[in-house]
Amino acid sequence: MADITVTPSNVVASAGARTENGIAGATVTAGQIVFLDSTTTGKWLLADADAATAAARGQGKVGVALNGAALNQPLAVQTEGPITIGATVVAGTAYYLSPNPGGIAPLADILTGDYVTLVGIATSASVIKLDFQYSGVSL
Repeated sequence: MADITVTPSNVVASAGARTENGIAGATVTAGQIVFLDSTTTGKWLLADADAATAAARGQGKVGVALNGAALNQPLAVQTEGPITIGATVVAGTAYYLSPNPGGIAPLADILTGDYVTLVGIATSASVIKLDFQYSGVSL
């Protein structure tokens, strides 16, 4: 997998971002994709394109961690809008939830058995406009 390489200290919500606060259900790094485990813990966990549950694959509430947090610590999450992702991306390119927990990858790196969840489309070399879309389809 060739996930984008995120520098956590460079992850920043942009104007127009929708954010919310919660509690980390695992160790999370800024820039990782997380989902709200609303049925079990009520905490944010790492999302994963080949996880066993639909929620973990992006069905439901999903976002990008804006800060790092250990288990049971406060976590800010951006769920919509432009985000400076802390990585180099290609404008006009769509990015997807990776099968590597919390990762972001281009479509070419989503493999057989992985579920396709759109994270968003890059609007510049450093910004992705988040627009999470869970397809429910595996390759």
